[in-house]
Amino acid sequence: MRNLLTNPLYRPEDLGTPIPPTPYGVSVCLPTWKSIVGYEEKDPAVINKLKSGYPRFFINPIVSKLIEAVEKELADKGERALVFPRRIHAERCAQFVQKYGKGKTRVVEYGAEKLGVTFFSKDDYATARLYWRFCGEIPSFRQAESALSGKPLAQDAVEKGKKAVQTIKKRLAESTGQDADDVFLFPSGVAAIFAVHRMLSALFPGLKTAQVDFPYVDTLKIQEYFGAGVHFLPFVNDDDYENFRTLVKAESLAGIFLELPSNPLLKSVDLRKIAAIASEEKKQIPIIIDDTAATSVNIDAFRVADVVVTSLTKAFSGTGDVLAGSVILKKDSQFYSAFKKFLDEHNDNELWPLDAIILEEHSRNFAERVHTQSKNGDALNAFLSNHPKVARVYHSSNDTNGIYDSFRKPGGGNCSLLSFLLKDASKTPEFYDSLEFCKGPSLGTDYTLVCPYTLLAHYDELDWAETCGVSRNLIRVSCGLEPAEVIIERMKRALNKL
Repeated sequence: MRNLLTNPLYRPEDLGTPIPPTPYGVSVCLPTWKSIVGYEEKDPAVINKLKSGYPRFFINPIVSKLIEAVEKELADKGERALVFPRRIHAERCAQFVQKYGKGKTRVVEYGAEKLGVTFFSKDDYATARLYWRFCGEIPSFRQAESALSGKPLAQDAVEKGKKAVQTIKKRLAESTGQDADDVFLFPSGVAAIFAVHRMLSALFPGLKTAQVDFPYVDTLKIQEYFGAGVHFLPFVNDDDYENFRTLVKAESLAGIFLELPSNPLLKSVDLRKIAAIASEEKKQIPIIIDDTAATSVNIDAFRVADVVVTSLTKAFSGTGDVLAGSVILKKDSQFYSAFKKFLDEHNDNELWPLDAIILEEHSRNFAERVHTQSKNGDALNAFLSNHPKVARVYHSSNDTNGIYDSFRKPGGGNCSLLSFLLKDASKTPEFYDSLEFCKGPSLGTDYTLVCPYTLLAHYDELDWAETCGVSRNLIRVSCGLEPAEVIIERMKRALNKL
């Protein structure tokens, strides 16, 4: 396979190539600013070259073949279908389409593995795809391959998968200081967030959640589309702490969602202050932290969190060819018993055995990789912060209030993720085009990965994103395992071309 550390995917001719370049790559090369715009505007010149894409946003060819086979065999005239790992996931999709769409739905089981299938009117396809994107409860590439074969997975692979799941749970428990029995695995990071939100909605019916700070796009979308709704506090300035106090005084909340630090601005909201405000107002509110950007190697989110969610697709895997997520409960949380009972009884997600085997293998050197990537993040931050053509760098080390440091473990580092802006914003497309790194969505990979984050994640709401302090010209970099001097030299060459 192509060595992405020394031969990254960034050239115009690499457009549409999976990252990594295998049938299972979860990212895709979008090498130019024009290709990003074309992707967002569904330009056939770009879309027709895509051999992959981030799985919740782009249906991989393997999964497409499965859906086409199901439609050919079972769809009625005028119907489309989506396939899910289980019937319950398909039923949830049907409920979503009935709420936000126009037509009728039906749900069936399919194949030897009893996959769930939602059928709906072709006019409701876009609505159903929204659910596919938001829930993250989607079949993996390997699961789709197995379903297309028409044969059940071999029993020895099933048993190996079960052992891999237990090893992964133990590895995550050791990294976070919690118990393996309190680790729950999901087919994606967003599926983990979706499960926690369903849990909060069930245990605290009628109560809204609060989203603190600007989050990853679909974390907020889940709270907007499901449950009782959300209060969004972007924390653009310090007034939002008092805004939070006002909110907590006015009503009870089902939970507080936030990232530590946030993606893409790498900001650390003062969780100690947030928790103190809730305590002062005598409100008991669960705190749910997403630690994907920092990882449990660098920080201990459980110093405040009741629940920690993580996209294992990112640094835990590193390779970028398997989708997974986790929910971990804090043993001494006041909400532990209720949360544990709910997840034990209602968690209807699992890792496909072959994905579990791959993820277990990839994560064996998780901590070692994170330490190297964190050091590379520090080096790149130092270089960019002192460069005359760079206006601002967003990185966990730039938190002058010591909030991130208060969660750092002994020996823990800063994030390998950072974002930055050029002084001359008009040069951003030209700069992006000349970068010699893999270019596409995702983060935490062993190879450095770059994208114009806001353009990619918020193309239809760029003005709104900027009101939240997130510039449309933001460039996000996830530092990989290349030598720091290689990363800096490649960045220097692109800047020198301006």
